[in-house]
Amino acid sequence: MADMMKDLWVEETEDITYEANKIWANANVLRGTYMPDKYGDVIIPMTVLRRLECTLEPTKDKVLTAYEADPGRAPKALCRDAGLQFYCTSRFTLAELANDSDNLAANFNAYLDGFSANVQDIFDGLHLRDHIKTMDNHNCLLPIVQNFATMDLYPSRFDSSRMGGIFENLVGRFYSNVDAGQYYTPRDIVRTMVALGLAEGAEDTYDAGKVITIYDGTAGTAGMLTAAENYIRRYNPQAFVKCYGQEVMPQTYAVGMAEMLIRDQDASNYRQANTLMQDCWPNMSVRFVFMNPPFGTEWGGKGASDPNQERYVNGEDKAHSQLHRWPAGLPKKNDSQLLFLQAAVNKLADDGRAVIVENGSPLFNGDAGSGESEIRRWLLENDLLEAIIAISPSSFVNTGIAVYLWVISKNKSDRRKGKVQLIDATEIRHSMRKNQGEKRYELTKADREEIVRLYSEFDDSDPRVKIFDYREFEYREYTVIQPMRRNYAITEDRLDAMLAGRTLSGVYDEDAIAKLQEKAELTPREEKKLATLMTGKPTYDAIVDALRANMTGEVFDDPQAFDAHLRKILLGCDVTAALRKKIVDALSERDETSPVQRDRRGNVVYDSATKDTERVPLLTDVDEYMEREVYPYVPDAHVTFDEDPNAKNPVIKTGAEIPFTRYFYKYQVPEEPEDVLAEVLALDAQADAGLKALMGGE
Repeated sequence: MADMMKDLWVEETEDITYEANKIWANANVLRGTYMPDKYGDVIIPMTVLRRLECTLEPTKDKVLTAYEADPGRAPKALCRDAGLQFYCTSRFTLAELANDSDNLAANFNAYLDGFSANVQDIFDGLHLRDHIKTMDNHNCLLPIVQNFATMDLYPSRFDSSRMGGIFENLVGRFYSNVDAGQYYTPRDIVRTMVALGLAEGAEDTYDAGKVITIYDGTAGTAGMLTAAENYIRRYNPQAFVKCYGQEVMPQTYAVGMAEMLIRDQDASNYRQANTLMQDCWPNMSVRFVFMNPPFGTEWGGKGASDPNQERYVNGEDKAHSQLHRWPAGLPKKNDSQLLFLQAAVNKLADDGRAVIVENGSPLFNGDAGSGESEIRRWLLENDLLEAIIAISPSSFVNTGIAVYLWVISKNKSDRRKGKVQLIDATEIRHSMRKNQGEKRYELTKADREEIVRLYSEFDDSDPRVKIFDYREFEYREYTVIQPMRRNYAITEDRLDAMLAGRTLSGVYDEDAIAKLQEKAELTPREEKKLATLMTGKPTYDAIVDALRANMTGEVFDDPQAFDAHLRKILLGCDVTAALRKKIVDALSERDETSPVQRDRRGNVVYDSATKDTERVPLLTDVDEYMEREVYPYVPDAHVTFDEDPNAKNPVIKTGAEIPFTRYFYKYQVPEEPEDVLAEVLALDAQADAGLKALMGGE
């Protein structure tokens, strides 16, 4: 067991293609018995079984001898005999099962009965016994057993990192409709995350006998946890590393549980649970969190993974409310990344650190007052965000999009307090010899060390590093509006625009009538509406005819005078004062030469059509900003800051966004038009020459 725990910190990206392909080939045996999207329901548990069987082999004889001498031997004693947290008291192996094809299904079930209860729970969750029956009924059980019996999945050859890569490769193939990045975090990315997490503020983790806790709320196959444990034990063999993980998907949970058992981690610390609906250890905080939440998955609405998830998240279900875990609020329902991030912060001890994988959306989605903006403000104003590191696109297997590592700390060093570090590591990469899905680049040991160096030195003299006061990313939204200056006239263009703008739709709405008439059957309410609309046709025609008959071109700059003019024109048209006001507004145009309009008290009336918003950075003087950016173009602009957080429906006009790419934008001089034209003509000539050669020189 001691040798097993000394997993190598392999620096190269593991190429597990051959092994994964060999396991994948078993899908051919299942064709006809299972639909393609169900192949994984058999292959995954069979792979887990073979992995456990290979792990138990060195001590199996010792366990059998002890068990057969004392069938009542306690499970804990049998675990000691096996040197693991699990055991098997059956003499069967997959190879032995294949020798008796007539009793294969019965013997297979007896084999499973011999495993310790924690392993049987894994297989029960994967419904392996049901699949044994199905395969036996369709005569494909024997070839599946024979194929897996010969697979070399021994820990001595495949450490947890490589085995996790195999499992995640298989999960990605069998469940190919996964969201980007959902199941697989490449091991080079994991190692970089762990190295960043322990690069600063973690010196005590090297103390002898130190107890170190690690958590992953989207644990998958436990790759993050095993990598973090490997890293810590590599530098501190005497550390006690406790791993805690939650995973919702049964297949990946089973794989992760198997690896936890093999690595002698406490199996009770690895739970099948939905992190957004349950914190399995609500009273426990941890030192490190490493997570790769799914990108763009819905936490509410029809797309939520569980029908109760939204009610748990938003607190509607009082008994299971998780609202206390989202102190900054809720993002939009269509992306749960910022919920997972808050869940990570919620698990951190006072000296805790976290590294979270995110796509670009959490950086900038949402305007001031939105859930996303408020969560970013909370992170910044509570000084939790240390750094964001951009990793090269095409670094993940299932997606080629840009990915960012968020470094969170509850105990920043003095030099980092009030600061946020941005690192553009998109060019720190090496091309892979062979692509893995969308993954074309990997981070070598040297690449990882360079990223960690840029982070640790905290020096923005390197153009790939920017360091800002956290307030750099906050802004206030000011409303800019101009005084009402309009003229009024009845012209053909204005009348056509008024009709197109549906100003008279309350009188007669041809589109609404057509839709109602297209219906096969109308409700009583719809019949009444149709009758009302039909009776409005004479009034509609009368209004339009009266306006067309008075297109004199006379221009008014006083809305009251124009209203009086319209009152005379529309005298016999059954027009209410409210409708007439709509017509007045619809026949107006902005006119900077017209006088400023005022209400009865002499107050300036402002034109809502000119309403605009200016985002003013929090660190910028608003008066200077307006003098520079607004007043030169709109001298009479009226500026207000309309935030009212204490209102019944709070109005928030302070926001936060992190426009990462803007800070690292590099201007590229466009090619000269003459050079582009010359290149196009050269290509055209080349194409003509090729065509002539193809046609025999004609």
